[in-house]
This record gives sequence, structure tokens and C-alpha cells, in this order.
Amino acid sequence: MQMRRLGNTSLQISAVALGCWPISGITSPDVNPDDSQRTLAAAADAGINFFDTACAYGISEGLLGDFLARSPQLSTSAVIASKGGLERDESGMHHRARPEDLHRQCRQSLRLLRREQIELYYLHAADPDVPVEESAGAIHELVEQGLIVAAGASNLSLDQLQRFHAICPLQAVQPAYNMLQREIEREMLPWCLSQQISACVYWPLLKGLLAGRLTRDHVFASNDSRPGYPMFQGEEWQKNHDLLDRLRPMAEGLGVSLTTLVVAWTIGQEGITSALCGAKRDWQINESAAAGNLVLSAELNQQIELALQERGAAVTRPAV
Repeated sequence: MQMRRLGNTSLQISAVALGCWPISGITSPDVNPDDSQRTLAAAADAGINFFDTACAYGISEGLLGDFLARSPQLSTSAVIASKGGLERDESGMHHRARPEDLHRQCRQSLRLLRREQIELYYLHAADPDVPVEESAGAIHELVEQGLIVAAGASNLSLDQLQRFHAICPLQAVQPAYNMLQREIEREMLPWCLSQQISACVYWPLLKGLLAGRLTRDHVFASNDSRPGYPMFQGEEWQKNHDLLDRLRPMAEGLGVSLTTLVVAWTIGQEGITSALCGAKRDWQINESAAAGNLVLSAELNQQIELALQERGAAVTRPAV
């Protein structure tokens, strides 16, 4: 597994991270504690030391804390990222990123994770009722108090990131990024590179689309939220499957799964430090983790780039 430096800290993180949202079971009805623990163990066995969770991720912090408590050696080497600023209850997700909220949420995460310090703590999202500078100030206080090692920010615009960074130096950002969502390449990634800030990206497989396991005639369950995104509908759906048909022979030529190829491409892009790969089964994280040992050739990268150009710009987000 490739290991990479987190920002300008001394922390080394795996190029493939385990995203712990799926094991929370909030949006996946077929999740159970046994499979979740096997998924965590498979990630560790594959060389992953970077685990991403959040206070808004339901039971995932507790599951991760329980897992690490059973392996003191792994607990010592693990780099945990958690997030504050969003909270979930019976009525849904809520922005809560006032300083007092972030302090409370961080301490709650520490208890659930059974740790005295969290290596990386993100502002999960900007609170529309709280200036980003106030949230940044609170996270800076958590750094000064020794409760967290490094500060991060997720789902912020470049302007918001720059305002945050002026108050609390960032070591990592967490935006969406994948073959079909490359907007951050224009301005955000160059800025991160200039500031030595890591980009730890989510959705490398675009909600499972780029894993290639959904057939053209796939029927989504009534409680599946993915059909609400244009990429899972109509012409965009067909264009995406045309792209997957172009990528499959490339993966087969390497003797790897389509998932492994896509994740390898993602972590091979300039400025990308780590890709957060969600999983609720051990085989899923094993396929993603295999990308951590795969470096694509310049020729293959050119073939992929050509396929992406011919696919054209993708419509990935619902219309507002």
C-alpha cells in the first residue's frame, strides 16, 4: 500500500482509506455488526491505516473504536479522521457548527473512538448560520488543546477554505472527486498543492456507479436515493455505461477489477493524497485497497483520458 504524507504533518496515511459511512447502516439496510467488523479487519489486513468517520455517521465511530480497542498495535498505527459540524437525529441531518457544538462533538467522538486524540478533524460542512471563521476558530482551539493533531475541512468552496485556512491552518480538505466529477482540478487542487494541503477525496466510485456492477437495466429499490441523481437516469446513464464498456478491457488487461482500476486512476492524479472508499463488505474494500499497489502506465492513463474526453462532460448533481 502506498503511504503518503498528510499535509505538512509527520503523519503517514494510506493512499486508499476506508470510508466508514456505509457501516453506519443509515442508508444501507443490509448492514450488520459482524460484516462491519470483518470489513474493518479486511481494510487493516490490506494495509489501510486511514479510517474516515464522523459524528454524523451513526454507530460507525463506536464500531471503529471497538475494533481498534481489540488491537492495540493497530490502534497505535491507525490514523483516524472524524468530522464535526453536522449531526443526525430522527428528523434528519442538521448543521451545528458553532464553537460549542464542535467542542462537544469532538469530545463525544473521542469517547466513542476510545482515543485521547484524533489525528485529523474536519469541519464536515459550512453552517449557513455560522461564519466559517468561527468554526475554524473552534477547530484551532481543539488543536491547541491537543485533542486533535490536524485540522481539515470538507464540502467547502475554495473561498471558504481560504477563509478557514487564514484562521486555522488546514492540513487536509475533503471534496468529491472521481472520473466524472473533476471540478476541483481547476482551482482547488492547485491551491492545495501551493499550500501543502492534502486532498482526501470521497466518491471515487461515484456512489457505486464506477464500480461497474450496476447493469444498464438495473432496477433500483424504492428506498435507494441514487435515481435522484442525473447520472443514474436516461441519456447520462447510457453514456456512463458506454464509458464503463471502454474501461473494462483496460482492467481485464491488468488482471484487476474495474473498481481497482478506477481507484488507482484516482489516487494517481496530481494533488490527490488519498481516496476514501466506502465499503460494508470485506470483498468491497479488498477490491479498492488493491489499487494502493497499482501504478498505471502513462500509455494507459492516456487511453483513460481519451475515453473520458469522448464521454464528454457529465451531469452529476440534481438540478437546484
